[in-house]
Amino acid sequence: MSLVFVYGTLKRGCRNHSYLAGQQFVGEARTANGYTLYSLGDYPGMVRSTEAGDDVVGELWDVTAACLARLDRLEGLAEGLYTRATISLLPPFAEQAVETYLYMRSLAGHPAIGSLWQE
Repeated sequence: MSLVFVYGTLKRGCRNHSYLAGQQFVGEARTANGYTLYSLGDYPGMVRSTEAGDDVVGELWDVTAACLARLDRLEGLAEGLYTRATISLLPPFAEQAVETYLYMRSLAGHPAIGSLWQE
């Protein structure tokens, strides 16, 4: 099992949440400072930020290896759209190894939206 932080269309109630069917919801979570969201149209992209106070709100999920492989395909890892990276969360998850998906392409023309994505 792997802990994965989701912040966009994979969250509960959002259109791609079915990719997490059968997985274990751990709780709502927030990244440590150093991340922000951009609107990429119908979905967000999280990137590293140098702005003090930037963080992202999302959910923490415990997923199987098979689910992680499905998420990697959805997030376009092979195409270089996103990369899976280890990040730090705020307490109560600060001591846990957590991965998430960081956007890898140009942000030109995409507005920053801060900490929270809502469909």
